[in-house]
Amino acid sequence: MRYFSLILLCALSVAVAARAEDWPQWRGPRGDASSTETAIPTKWSKTENVAWRVEIPGKGHGSPIVVGDRVFLNTCIEAESKRVLMCLDRKTGQTIWQQTVFTGPLEKKHPLNSYASSTPYCDGQRVFVSFLDVSPQPGAAPAAPTAKGGKVAGLALVVCYDLTGKEIWRKHVGKFASVHGFSCSPIPYEDSIILNCDHDGDGYIVRLKREDGAEVWRIDRPNKTRSYCNPTIFDVGGVKHMVLTGSKCTASYDPDTGKERWMLDGPTEQFAAGMVYSKAANVFFLTAGFPTHHSQGISPDGKILWHQKGQSLAAYVPGPVAFDKWFFLVTDENKGAGRGICYDAKTGNPLWTTDLGKHHRPSALVAGGNVYWLADDGVCYVVRASDKFELVSANAIEEACSAAPAIANGQIFIRSDKALWCIGK
Repeated sequence: MRYFSLILLCALSVAVAARAEDWPQWRGPRGDASSTETAIPTKWSKTENVAWRVEIPGKGHGSPIVVGDRVFLNTCIEAESKRVLMCLDRKTGQTIWQQTVFTGPLEKKHPLNSYASSTPYCDGQRVFVSFLDVSPQPGAAPAAPTAKGGKVAGLALVVCYDLTGKEIWRKHVGKFASVHGFSCSPIPYEDSIILNCDHDGDGYIVRLKREDGAEVWRIDRPNKTRSYCNPTIFDVGGVKHMVLTGSKCTASYDPDTGKERWMLDGPTEQFAAGMVYSKAANVFFLTAGFPTHHSQGISPDGKILWHQKGQSLAAYVPGPVAFDKWFFLVTDENKGAGRGICYDAKTGNPLWTTDLGKHHRPSALVAGGNVYWLADDGVCYVVRASDKFELVSANAIEEACSAAPAIANGQIFIRSDKALWCIGK
């Protein structure tokens, strides 16, 4: 009996471990803000169900990532013009190490952006970070005019570190100019990372080998217009689609070759929210934007299946999520309150809408059958992921938030403007 109990305990431990996931990149292990974990906290406050809270030096809107017992995030110490990568202990929140990626002039940006809005990626052996570097480059030619008549603001920089904080390689991948600043995050694919650099000039997407930064392919982007979307890669019936909105279009590419699969004009000029995919409905979903607002369902072969228009039915900044046959988003342009919406993925019919926080910038998460919507004021609304509205809880940490949270090993990691919070046991 004693040995049987021990075997049962081990089996249960393995089962729990199998359900746990790292959160290694922007929007999690699949890039779509979904977690397969089930034992995720749904109720907390600034004093209840908090494992730890640690102050973070500087400012940044990039999300935390979690790999094993380590948490990584970017920050900018503005008084010293330092862009920094931090490594924290997941169990305690204590800093294990931090590296100054570079010290240089602060770029021009939108007041609501930060100088550290990109999210790192960790493959378990190396950590990759990206920033905009506007430092004068030795021997560089004078900056060429961009498509909109300004000067090139700087260069997109990617740097690779090992898990001890030792630099392995760094590379400037190309010019980047935007009056609103930088937010491009390294997105993993196979043995590489992919960086989208839509900007006010000759935009591009580039794929680099993780081992040494060698370039695999480069995609020339149309329309020379700033946007802020990271690509998302989905396997649709054995066909890989790297989908993204940006620069006045919506497109799918083959991530192996960089070859375009299809491209649609619009539906607007600038984009910030990434695309998601419903496997149950076989539909891609986008929400945008500026200057006009749209939500669309798109088939894997690039046909628009449905289209909703207007501020009350679309979001600009916060990313949506997919669950089963539904898409969920929260609007960010309504006066008074962000509106949570559940769409039927096949038809585009809104199944329910509800007012949530006053304003929402952080992107949504979906885990344990719930959608997590974090508002700018630090209240996280947990709503049942269903075609019938049910508010599970509203949880306040009473600190302003701009970054999307992360989920790993049964815990939620929330970055406020002051600190990093670990919610759960």
